[in-house]
Amino acid sequence: MGVTLGQWGRAMLHNGLARYEEALVAAEQAIEDPRELWFSTWTAVELVEAAARAGQLDRATEGLESLAASTEASGTSWALGVEARSRALVSDDDVAETLYTEAIEHLQPTRLRVDLARARLLYGEWLRRRRRRVDAREELRSAHDMFSEFGMEAFAERARVELEATGERARRRTVDTADELTPQEVQVARLAAAGHTNREIAAQLFISSSTVEYHLRKAFRKLDARSRTQLANRLQ
Repeated sequence: MGVTLGQWGRAMLHNGLARYEEALVAAEQAIEDPRELWFSTWTAVELVEAAARAGQLDRATEGLESLAASTEASGTSWALGVEARSRALVSDDDVAETLYTEAIEHLQPTRLRVDLARARLLYGEWLRRRRRRVDAREELRSAHDMFSEFGMEAFAERARVELEATGERARRRTVDTADELTPQEVQVARLAAAGHTNREIAAQLFISSSTVEYHLRKAFRKLDARSRTQLANRLQ
């Protein structure tokens, strides 16, 4: 269960970062043990999104079938919502919009606000790609605000990028907007300012080099620094 939980977390993080190939690898690893029944449903949700966005629709459809076996048996609002959201990812346009709105309706009354935010994000992305910019902005703005409130920075950034693609500039979280560095950003920034390479930082903190790069990029932006020397000065 612990291994599955860890891989599920990795899959969700990479989906938030829009690194869908990496998310799919993590999700596939998470479902390798057929005896694990607790976190496998959550993992199936990540697998469907990752596979669909990576262009592997056959794999996404297989994952959806596995997910539906659990969600249909459960019948809760959350289960019906995430199934509709996942099914929309592999559906034709004339069906997808109905499924996205259905997902939002099911998830709206639940306490699982993260999945509601993700439904709005996916729906907003779908709308933007069909050049329905006004409709997309409403969903993406809501998703961005929710993810920012939750502190889910990867998904918030994904929503911000999509929102700006519609022509609306989302306000970045900065120091002036009560945006201090997260604890991990502080760790990464201090090590970088001390002269450590990304690979050395990754080894010390037991994270990947890409994760170091992500946190460092956020620290540079938040502190308005353009070099490691400037970063060191800002941290003093």
